[in-house]
Amino acid sequence: MTPDRNKGLPEINMSSADLYREEVFTDLKIGTIRVLTPVNGEGATDTSRDIIYSGQTQIMTPAGALPINFDIDAKNIGEAASKFGEAAKEGIEQTMKELEEMRRNAASSIVVPGDVGGLGGPGGMMGGGKIQMP
Repeated sequence: MTPDRNKGLPEINMSSADLYREEVFTDLKIGTIRVLTPVNGEGATDTSRDIIYSGQTQIMTPAGALPINFDIDAKNIGEAASKFGEAAKEGIEQTMKELEEMRRNAASSIVVPGDVGGLGGPGGMMGGGKIQMP
């Protein structure tokens, strides 16, 4: 009997109805704009769906560079470039809010002995030092 190597893994399928062609534009200074053009299963442009403009930049933190991704509401690449700065500021503000929320959640978490992933439980620092044999 051959072992099922995919047992328990989710199905991974790409939908041919939701494909996009990606182009990347940059000014080599501040960031990039990804232009995602919808295409059909044959690769032809799908005019029934909107083009998506997505920006990326990074900010320096004490832990290193932090990538910031954000959508840009635009009709063309020129408009996306002119709106890049304001969209980036909004993306940075949103990222900072999310980081602060993660920090608050981490600071308020309580470690209980025996919790999986905490220091308690089998093999943890608070495990009681008992040896268990199968």
